[in-house]
Amino acid sequence: MSDIIQGFEPVFDANSALLILGSFPSVKSRQTDFYYGNRQNKFWKMLFGFFGEPLSEEVDAKRAFVLRRGVALWDIVTSCRVKGSSDASIKDYTVADVPALLNASRIRLILLNGTTAYKIFVKNFPDCPVPFRLMPSTSPANVRYDEKDWHAALHEVFSTGKEDLINDGKSEQRADGREDRKNV
Repeated sequence: MSDIIQGFEPVFDANSALLILGSFPSVKSRQTDFYYGNRQNKFWKMLFGFFGEPLSEEVDAKRAFVLRRGVALWDIVTSCRVKGSSDASIKDYTVADVPALLNASRIRLILLNGTTAYKIFVKNFPDCPVPFRLMPSTSPANVRYDEKDWHAALHEVFSTGKEDLINDGKSEQRADGREDRKNV
């Protein structure tokens, strides 16, 4: 087994409304030094497509895109021993401080990209105050991937491909006029 490998820092800001948690960066992601770096991974095509924007391959453009759209990215495992890109080989891992990220943002939903991310999340945060959901992995190895599942979940936080929260500094209100609870 390899030495302990470090994952990436989270990408988020105070206005992030959705957290997408993967398991741990793949070899190709570690080579590109950013999330979902394998061009065969369906993640970026799906996310840019949901918001109706042309796909960019540039890391800085992807980072700016998710922040502009209120999407936070992180992996549930922040460091571990791993063989290649195999989630099944993840050992001796450290779990992300999800509560700290939730306290520093407006996250309303957590989408867990794949079974490994989901299992580790549930094991460590079974009483998470924010709704969370297992999503089909966007990995090229997942033959059961369906973009419709992701788009349906994204619509729960974003309406018509745009962030539906209006922040007046006092409360959170959706564009359709309904209020949502704040994460404190």
